[in-house]
Amino acid sequence: MPTDSNRPDTALVRRARRVNRVLAETYPDARCELDFTNPFELLIATVLSAQTTDRRVNAITPILFAAYPDAFALAAADVDAVETILKPTGFFRAKTKSVLGLSAALVERHEGVVPGNLEELVKLPGVGRKTAFVVLGNAFGIPGLTVDTHFARLIRRLGWVPPEIAADPVKAEHAVGALFPRRDWTMLSHHLIWHGRRRCHAKKPACGACPVAQWCPAFGTGPTDPVEAAKLVTTQGPA
Repeated sequence: MPTDSNRPDTALVRRARRVNRVLAETYPDARCELDFTNPFELLIATVLSAQTTDRRVNAITPILFAAYPDAFALAAADVDAVETILKPTGFFRAKTKSVLGLSAALVERHEGVVPGNLEELVKLPGVGRKTAFVVLGNAFGIPGLTVDTHFARLIRRLGWVPPEIAADPVKAEHAVGALFPRRDWTMLSHHLIWHGRRRCHAKKPACGACPVAQWCPAFGTGPTDPVEAAKLVTTQGPA
């Protein structure tokens, strides 16, 4: 764990970076699983992904962006029409209100352009650090750590941070960021999220089919038998 001087233990740094290298080899195609063609689309898709899956969001965003391709169009959209499109994502009324308000703020404050810096992104309604780092890392190439539920679960299980740090997104972001070069942050997030979705599941991780089991203090949380564990491995995130 990080020392009192705020410099992480050398052994922990080496172990964490080894795990990241193995996960990179295990998931060479790791990336943001939300489909997008520009920062606006990624920002809206990320907001819509709350409490649903990326695949469900990807199924409706082509319809949404065909009708409302930019912040100006979405800010002026008919509420009922947007609700109809977003209904499959769940909580569609709240999400409609959120994306319309977010689009209006982009128009009012940034002439419809998504800002490429953390300070301005988190000032937008409904945009926290997690959403901001998804957009910065994947649409602008600016490194950041996306501390979602998968990320938090894995850094706790791997023993990179204590449970109380893993439970605090900002503290987790800083603690894990200290273990890796800044240039690695975005891909580290993808590696951990992909592993969390495919093997290190919340309720029943596939411990016996885990490529980083030898560095995981939580090994044994799920089935350790390779055959049984292999049945739990998925090729993609949940539907």
